Amino acid sequence: MLAKLSRLLPSACALCGEHGSRVVCTACHARFLGAGQQRCVQCALPVSQSAAHAVCGACLADTPAFDHTVAACNYAAPLDQLVLNLKFGHQLALAPVFSDMLRDAILEQRQHGGGSLPDMLSVVPLGRSRLAERGFNQALEIARPLARHLGVPLTPQLLHRGRETAQQSSLHPDDRQKNVRNAFVLAPQAMDSVKGRHIGIVDDVMTTGTTLNEIAGMLKRFGAAKVSNYVFARTLPH
Repeated sequence: MLAKLSRLLPSACALCGEHGSRVVCTACHARFLGAGQQRCVQCALPVSQSAAHAVCGACLADTPAFDHTVAACNYAAPLDQLVLNLKFGHQLALAPVFSDMLRDAILEQRQHGGGSLPDMLSVVPLGRSRLAERGFNQALEIARPLARHLGVPLTPQLLHRGRETAQQSSLHPDDRQKNVRNAFVLAPQAMDSVKGRHIGIVDDVMTTGTTLNEIAGMLKRFGAAKVSNYVFARTLPH
């Protein structure tokens, strides 16, 4: 996969600029994406406990609607620039790289007893105006190769935005929940397919988790048994 991408991107590491055949060079991969970080199994924020399957204090105090989150890395320099290059720089060839890294994080968790694969994958949908402006949904670009890697069916039309919302990153944390409340709807033809199923939701970045929590709550109201999030990057608390 990376060999093919090297013909689409400049022959230099996307992080350090060192010339080579890999999109992310071996040294940068080891430095920024090497050993897995211990994370809360529910929200994927880093935790200090050495025990596996730890749940952070925030999730214990206020349990989210989703059950599980896997993140490939933290949304921090220099990896945050890769996300911006994909989302706003239209460097779509980065999406399979994100997918590869997220696949590795998912499989690593499974090797340590980190839960089952979902019955189906879907993505956080964009509103019509934002999709028309950007021309693509970065979450879907990551999800397509991820679904193939995992052998899990992808249902990109499972979810829709019932109304346009402001960009979450532009809002104060206190306003984000109101912004996405009841913003997502389940496709009518999919209502029976989610009952009793494990649904995986893919996105590029998880910031506060408000959007993913709203989606998980809606899916569970329609009978989903479990909802897992699969995100490339997890924003750390400020």
